[in-house]
Amino acid sequence: MTYFDYLSNELKQKIFFLPPTQEILDTNKITLAHALGATLYMPGTSHRAISKIMNNEIPGLISTVICLEDAVDDREVDAAEKNLALQLKGLLSSSPNNEKGGSLPFIFIRVRNINQFKRLTNNLGSALSVLTGFVFPKFNTSNGYEYLEQLVKTNEKNGIKLYGMPILEDPEIIHVESRVSSLLKIKALLDDYQEIVLNVRMGATDLSGLYGIRRSPELTIYDIAVIRDFIADLVNIFRRNNGDYVVSGPVWEYFSSGERVLKPLLRQSPFHEQFGQEGQRVRYNLLCSYMDGLIREVMLDKANGLIGKTVIHPDHILPVQALYVVTHEEYCDARDILANGGNGGVTKSVYNNKMNESKPHTFWAQRIMELSKIYGVLNEKYDYTSIIYEGEKLHCIEWSNGGHQS
Repeated sequence: MTYFDYLSNELKQKIFFLPPTQEILDTNKITLAHALGATLYMPGTSHRAISKIMNNEIPGLISTVICLEDAVDDREVDAAEKNLALQLKGLLSSSPNNEKGGSLPFIFIRVRNINQFKRLTNNLGSALSVLTGFVFPKFNTSNGYEYLEQLVKTNEKNGIKLYGMPILEDPEIIHVESRVSSLLKIKALLDDYQEIVLNVRMGATDLSGLYGIRRSPELTIYDIAVIRDFIADLVNIFRRNNGDYVVSGPVWEYFSSGERVLKPLLRQSPFHEQFGQEGQRVRYNLLCSYMDGLIREVMLDKANGLIGKTVIHPDHILPVQALYVVTHEEYCDARDILANGGNGGVTKSVYNNKMNESKPHTFWAQRIMELSKIYGVLNEKYDYTSIIYEGEKLHCIEWSNGGHQS
């Protein structure tokens, strides 16, 4: 499984200074944690979720969550569990590779509660081997121990290694009087099981709902002050000490346009100067789907140390993952910083626009190198718009040929 494998070799040579790795992305936890990209949520009641994955009907899909919690009506839980078991067992019995020869994406199951988690891990048997892990909603110190202990037992019993991804979304972690103490207690618990904790996720929608707040598609989650403050504390606690944990960005929940009030966030020049009128059309399509808000939010995720994003529509995958590709300038800076060996000192950047300080920038440089291996490095004078433009062109060709439709 490789990022942007739908691009031809000719396009890859044109766009990338270093292409995305061809190596397996789950050989170690650190690489896998950074490699989830845009994680697509699909409801557990969908009868075609697994077939879409197997038949490569969702271009660019690297990771997905089959949701048995919020996406499933309370009256359909039993049916969703049976549907999931049937599809996973069918996946197990089929070829490990899809029709186009690519490896399957990383598949996670989001459970409703600890009782369902225990039931699934006991009932799925060998079908567990097609999974990468489970997502634990409303994770806290009361239920967290049971989740993680059950995960350990499941791995030992079946001779596999499944990961857990806790979602933090309880009132205690957002209320100002209990936030820091609650987050510290959760971290202490996760530290005891760090080997099987893939990343830490946040339930921004649930947390916003506690205050009767919902962001509009023209704003980012960082414009919501109470969530912005929470993210600051989350990063402060879980990303210190050389980044003990990968923290994932919040879900983007919009996929269609409406009446626009604020000025679009995508500049015209990056699209027009490189691609002319066709580039303007791509930009217009992004604006109509409020992708400019999503792109802005991913940029702010990255600026605040978050990697990975929950998405709810296949059209979100391409812009999110395009933004994780390392620029040529970032790569050159990181390479020069690490070449110093952490011995200190300051050097002028290759681009002659900044000073690179070895000691304070080492952690940043190490992360850039990890991302460069996974997502690749852009050629000089190329940016994320190049990948979005080429991906959008391929998407339009598939539509005209009667192929994948979102």
